[in-house]
Amino acid sequence: MIETVAENTFFDRDLSWLSFNGRVLSEASNADVPLLEKIKFLSIYSSNLDEFYRVRMPVLLALAKLSRKKKNHIQIEEDLLDNANRIIHDQQSEYGRILAEIIKPQLLKNHINFVYGIKIPDSLIVETSIYFVNQVMAFLQPVNLSVSKSSFFPKNNELYLAVNLVKDAEAQTVILNIPTNNLPRFYQLTQGDESYVLFLDDIIKNNLALIFKDADIQGCYSFKITRTAEIDLKDEYAGDLAKQIEKQLSKRDFGLATRFLHQPDIPAETLLLLQQKLNLQNANLVAGGHYHNLKDLASFPVDIAELSNDKWTKINYPAFEKGKSLYHQIIKNDILINPPYQSYDSVLRFFNEAAVDEDVQEIYITLYRVASDSRIVNALISAAKNGKKVFVLVELKARFDEANNIKWANKMKEAGVDIIYSVTALKVHAKIALVKRKVGLRTIYTGLFSTGNFNETTANFYTDHVLMTAHQEMLREMELLFMFLAKRVKPSDPNLIKFQYLLVAQFNLQQRFIELIDREMEHAKSGKSASIIIKLNNLEEKVLIAKLYEASKAGVKVELIIRGISRLIAGVKDMSENISVRRIVDRYLEHGRVFVFNNAGNEEIFMGSADWMNRNIYRRIEVCFPVLDQNIKHQIKEMLNIQLADTSKAVLINEQMENVAVTKSKPLQSQYEIYKFLKEEKYEN
Repeated sequence: MIETVAENTFFDRDLSWLSFNGRVLSEASNADVPLLEKIKFLSIYSSNLDEFYRVRMPVLLALAKLSRKKKNHIQIEEDLLDNANRIIHDQQSEYGRILAEIIKPQLLKNHINFVYGIKIPDSLIVETSIYFVNQVMAFLQPVNLSVSKSSFFPKNNELYLAVNLVKDAEAQTVILNIPTNNLPRFYQLTQGDESYVLFLDDIIKNNLALIFKDADIQGCYSFKITRTAEIDLKDEYAGDLAKQIEKQLSKRDFGLATRFLHQPDIPAETLLLLQQKLNLQNANLVAGGHYHNLKDLASFPVDIAELSNDKWTKINYPAFEKGKSLYHQIIKNDILINPPYQSYDSVLRFFNEAAVDEDVQEIYITLYRVASDSRIVNALISAAKNGKKVFVLVELKARFDEANNIKWANKMKEAGVDIIYSVTALKVHAKIALVKRKVGLRTIYTGLFSTGNFNETTANFYTDHVLMTAHQEMLREMELLFMFLAKRVKPSDPNLIKFQYLLVAQFNLQQRFIELIDREMEHAKSGKSASIIIKLNNLEEKVLIAKLYEASKAGVKVELIIRGISRLIAGVKDMSENISVRRIVDRYLEHGRVFVFNNAGNEEIFMGSADWMNRNIYRRIEVCFPVLDQNIKHQIKEMLNIQLADTSKAVLINEQMENVAVTKSKPLQSQYEIYKFLKEEKYEN
């Protein structure tokens, strides 16, 4: 039985996410972060915020409208949209301060002049004008709103200038694109010992007279439109509320503009004209800075080693043994790969060997997000061409990766790979792979269980865990799941497949986690050691949060490491006083999901693909798996203990949803300490 918990005992999921993005922004002002890494954090913050406006703001706008309905029986936080806008405004102000007061002066100290917000210096006029006429003009496509009868549709998150001018005694407003899809956002030039970096925006503004000849330029103002991404509201809201939000959104045009971001000093009449001509009346008007899409700072054209993080050479694990395949090492012992600390090459090798091994008969894998030039998929294509049965479940509903997934699915299909797509109403988010070999008269299974996508690109900056195993019983359960997925139906009965080892969403995952928490509560009541450590990307699902509250009240110590959204309110007397929630933001993006249950000293550890969110628990196929090898269990626990001791990059999330610095006894940066730990000889084989 699970206790009923009041709604006010949960943080709002969107405000919690904004709190996480605020934590990202704070790294850009951290004195211990190298200058060029500060700039990257500014880029990440901007990219995150753009996604928030695409994915979450449409829902907040619809909720705000619903909250104003007098007869609405659904409880909605009326000021949610106002609170979100206030937080974003405050963060944007801090963003501008960091750029002006920290980034720009530190660049100057290193003889790098980041020229923005001012007129281009006279000494740079000639060179930037030459660049404009030789490179930029070819991509400019002016649209005169005053005379054009054709409708102009601003693309999502692309940059535009609204140019007010007078020509032949007639006032005109012309939209001019900033062609960042064709050209770098920044232009760098050197004069003597000084380097200059300019926005493409300013180079265009400075040369408007070459486009609009014999015209009097009255003003030039930047803007961009953010449009909604597809939303599966049933992932986040139940019943009537989901239907009501859907109804609100369906009243809007396809590609709903959720944000009209504009330069703050744009004239009111120009703003009104743009709203009318571009059909932006329903967009959230946001007065931003003079420059938008600062996610482009990721391509800031300065590369100075002393201003960046020192390089951590990837650990080669397991060590290459001449004359021995990786298969023989897996048969001997389970292997855990921890990218990006350890090289992802071993994962690639797993598939490469399987593609050419004459004993391999069948390969099965789920693909959610693959690299744009995926070597894993190329190995699967080779395997199919080599006569092996290759079964690939491709998730076409991986948001923002749909086109890339379709491209690879078509290439695999042409090569003879058996491609299956998941059911419309059910995403397959599990990260699993199975290889079947015929060795003599025996069929031997080897497989991979991962906390992250089979993607060698993201493996360079996402911290994940990949278990390579030959545990036959566990892999047979994986095979049963693949057989079910091939049927392309939603689970109608959670008892359809009996999983002894695996925790699979839609079958037994939630119930099994509840049982594991209940067991800790029983141990605590019996005076035995009882504790839980959970590491997730996001914690939202109320049933499991309520169960953690119960555990806290029963005396179970609960330590949570949550990177992003956390709706659980920690440290509240008589509810969650035995729970702590910390967030770690560092050079790598924390992505692994790990679950540790003390079990009166006989610890059980699970890892997997599932966050504790509504979508993961109720709308997806997820797989979590037990860690059975004692050495690997020790390794995982040691890495978690290091993270729980972090005093440099960890913050605690308090009752007010604030990111509170951990009290420092001595500085400890967990990612660096984990790297050192994994470099020890005994973990390199």
